[in-house]
Amino acid sequence: MENPFKFGTIVEEEYFTDRVKEVAYIEQFVNSANHLVLISPRRFGKSSVVAKAVKQSGRKYITVNLQQVTSVADLSAKLLREFFKVHPMERVRHLITHFRVIPMVSTNPITGALEVSFQPGVDGVVLIEDVLTLIEKAHSEQDRMIVVLDEFQEICDLAPKFDKQMRSIMQNQKHVNYILLGSQESMMTDIFENKKSPFYHFGEMMRLGKLPREDFHRYLSVRLAGCYPESHDELSDRILDYTGCHPYYSQQLAANVWQIGVLQPGTSDPLQMAINHIVTTHGLDYERLWMNLKRTNKWILQRLASGKPFQSGEYRTSTVYSALKRLQKDGYVIYSDRYEMEDPFFREWILASNS
Repeated sequence: MENPFKFGTIVEEEYFTDRVKEVAYIEQFVNSANHLVLISPRRFGKSSVVAKAVKQSGRKYITVNLQQVTSVADLSAKLLREFFKVHPMERVRHLITHFRVIPMVSTNPITGALEVSFQPGVDGVVLIEDVLTLIEKAHSEQDRMIVVLDEFQEICDLAPKFDKQMRSIMQNQKHVNYILLGSQESMMTDIFENKKSPFYHFGEMMRLGKLPREDFHRYLSVRLAGCYPESHDELSDRILDYTGCHPYYSQQLAANVWQIGVLQPGTSDPLQMAINHIVTTHGLDYERLWMNLKRTNKWILQRLASGKPFQSGEYRTSTVYSALKRLQKDGYVIYSDRYEMEDPFFREWILASNS
């Protein structure tokens, strides 16, 4: 039997969990001439939601994750490589001849994948301008391309004033819709809401929250019923209670619970066994994370894990607030209606290690 739960990659088809309204909104939005900015914490499924929406739109699209980009030249090469997947090079060869720096294009003899690179030392702004101009010229107002840039906040670290240079190119394009995703809320908000930022009000702002509990419960329950015909509803409730409806960790925990139901059907408490397994498996990773944290951050995480208040007098309110913002930026903490630990299994490890 194939595990009906999937996590850690772009989720599609039967593995996709609800988000009907969000997908419909994005699909409708990209059929306009506007740009979209989507913000949500890591692992909330924003990449999967966008992938499903743009696929359903029937439009041509390319996607690049800026966390995997090392320089402006590398971004240009990755965009061009993705563009060639949509448009075979033979069809746009005449447009490439206008490049000020001709790219080196080859095929990996092992994987068969197309590889694109530029000569080292070339001005990155020239490269990105040529690539984005190519994308613009290859399309029309009736056939606009969607360009998805994931973890867009990373643009600020690629090169000095690169955000200003990118905006000057993008704002003149009429044949491209941009969807700009980011997981660092404070940085994304500063990029798109700060009046001094080049990208101030560049597109419609959308925030992706947790999945509605009722919808998520239904999704889990239906898939657990095959292994747990009598307790699937209860297990679904307990999974969501434990993960706080976090999309990624709920899928991860449900996948482990399902696996136990298949391999060890007589287990008295499959949920607790699944939690213990995940925490043990990642124990060394959690220990390394913990050892590299500052003392204030450790104290904050211990308080969040145990549910104890911060007003203990041990640290000033300003110090606690600064630490929370720092932990939120680093991905340890998320905020919806309150601050909470992003990883419930790391929370479990902290409680066990400090008991």
